[in-house]
Amino acid sequence: MSTSKTKLDAGLVRELAAILREADLGEVEVEHEGLRIRVSKATSMTPPAPAIVQAAPVAAAPVAAAPAAAPAAPTAAAAPAAAPSNATTSPMVGTVYLSPEPGAKAFVNVGDKVKKGDTLMLIEAMKTFNPVTADAAGTVKEILVDDSQPVEFGEPLIVVE
Repeated sequence: MSTSKTKLDAGLVRELAAILREADLGEVEVEHEGLRIRVSKATSMTPPAPAIVQAAPVAAAPVAAAPAAAPAAPTAAAAPAAAPSNATTSPMVGTVYLSPEPGAKAFVNVGDKVKKGDTLMLIEAMKTFNPVTADAAGTVKEILVDDSQPVEFGEPLIVVE
């Protein structure tokens, strides 16, 4: 590779890095005349805001007085309850909020009547608050999530009948 081409490539990388910073992008890739350059930011595994993490209680291991028995087949009671088929599910991965702002009244409570299109809760994803709305009119029977809880795509959120 010639020295002038190396200087050109280094200058292009600097320009792309500046664009990356200015536009607050995660990655930029350019291809021109057989030359391909990709510039990306290093990502942090730390969440941008402090998160409250609750540890699940751990039962102490029982002391075995007799030889360990073969593991029993899981019972239906030990399995998590299946979500109702009519539950409204999360349209995305994010954090669910049951009220428009901290300390404010919840959008809905169990027993409330809702109309189609009413906001049931918000899901924050990538610093954007997305409303979760009622698919049909009915009564809120069960709220399956807690405020500020992380949720996955397709996770049941609320039951409206």
